[in-house]
Amino acid sequence: MPQSKSRQQAEIAFDRVQSQFFARGQAVEELQTEEQARQAKTQRLRDARLARDEARDQTR
Repeated sequence: MPQSKSRQQAEIAFDRVQSQFFARGQAVEELQTEEQARQAKTQRLRDARLARDEARDQTR
């Protein structure tokens, strides 16, 4: 059974909105992954700096 033109337009509009919604969700996930990686790297560098400073203080 053929759909009416208005129904087809509504389906197309819905598909666009749904696609944008999923694309936005994927972008948010990517940003969160990058932020977690940045935080992990920052923590590693902080730990390395503290270990270096502690070793330097013990030799003085």
